[in-house]
Amino acid sequence: MTTGYSHIVIGAGAIGSAAAYWLSQAGAERVLVLEQFDLVNTLGSSGDHSRIIRRAYHRADYTKLTDAMFDAWAHLEERAGLQVYTRTGGLDLSPAEGRAADEVHEYRRAMDAAGIAYEDLSVDDIRERYPQWRVADDTVGLYQEDGGILDIRRSVSAHTALAMAAGVEFRPRTRAVGVGIGERGVSVRLGDGSVVHADHLVVAAASWLGELMPDLGLRFALTLSQEQVAYFAPRTAAAFTPDRFPIWIHHGAEVHYGFPIYGEAAVKLARDMRGRFISSDERVFDGDADEPLRLQAFLARYLPDAAGSLLATKTCVYDMPADRDFVLDTVPGHPHVAVFNGAGHAGKFAGLMGRIIADLLTVGRTSHDVSAFRLTRPAIVDPDFVPVFRLGIAEAAPVRG
Repeated sequence: MTTGYSHIVIGAGAIGSAAAYWLSQAGAERVLVLEQFDLVNTLGSSGDHSRIIRRAYHRADYTKLTDAMFDAWAHLEERAGLQVYTRTGGLDLSPAEGRAADEVHEYRRAMDAAGIAYEDLSVDDIRERYPQWRVADDTVGLYQEDGGILDIRRSVSAHTALAMAAGVEFRPRTRAVGVGIGERGVSVRLGDGSVVHADHLVVAAASWLGELMPDLGLRFALTLSQEQVAYFAPRTAAAFTPDRFPIWIHHGAEVHYGFPIYGEAAVKLARDMRGRFISSDERVFDGDADEPLRLQAFLARYLPDAAGSLLATKTCVYDMPADRDFVLDTVPGHPHVAVFNGAGHAGKFAGLMGRIIADLLTVGRTSHDVSAFRLTRPAIVDPDFVPVFRLGIAEAAPVRG
């Protein structure tokens, strides 16, 4: 045993704050969370109001976790007295045939495997139920009633506050710049030159993980893409409230996704994986001027009553292994060190992921099947693995050299 803390968590975003809370519930008595920015900040991947939460997913590895995912958020809401999940229903749209249709069919297969109910919609069904959409005659839909909005920033606030109340120590504006792993403990070197010690370590550093990977003995490629969302003030706001308009994903040559009015007096949308590949020091926190124009053109074509004036634009960074699946594992040979990487789509699972991490570091196991997310899978250990960054599409993606 080392002197110092029982557990150190690097990163106080959605995953790190959830892990800290669940560690406190599992009996960990000396937990320290290190955050390079202020707590509940807007500079990482958890700073905006909303994330899509859904059961419709491209693989059963994810859909089979959704019962526990929703249970984790219900637990948080009860403990914190805050609503973090708003059910709107979830709508996936695609052409009836072709690659995008195959992608949505994988959602059906995954939900079938998990016993999750859904509804297939014809183009007439879509037009009748959601007249806000202007869709082509060959469009079909997939509706799942539990889809909705996860208030990601509120979830970080709730997990952080509950962890603090349970005695977890948070150090904002404290950057971890190096990690040392011993046989039975860890040391973390801080930006001011000091060192803290613990028996266990959680690394939930999101797109900053790459800076710590050499110290962790990890060598897999972590690709970063600068993403951008935009909020538009709709011409007819009443048509886009959460009780009348669902979260949606539009599958085509590109994947677009969006939200009803929430957090801002505007609808929100983005392209998924726009592929603006960057290095860690190239990230920006202000959006570019071109992306809102592209997104407004999408609205003008498909959701014309939402194509009003631009209200706000925000950025985040996708941090992705080559297969764009989660990393959720302990470091091989070091069961006291856990690493998580969300691959740009983990927000909805954050509460559950935090609980699983806490289980791995307190009882050494989890009741959930997370074998698909191990550090020993081909995308992690095979240097010749061809990257696939669009969820559900098995084709190579360009990677910046």
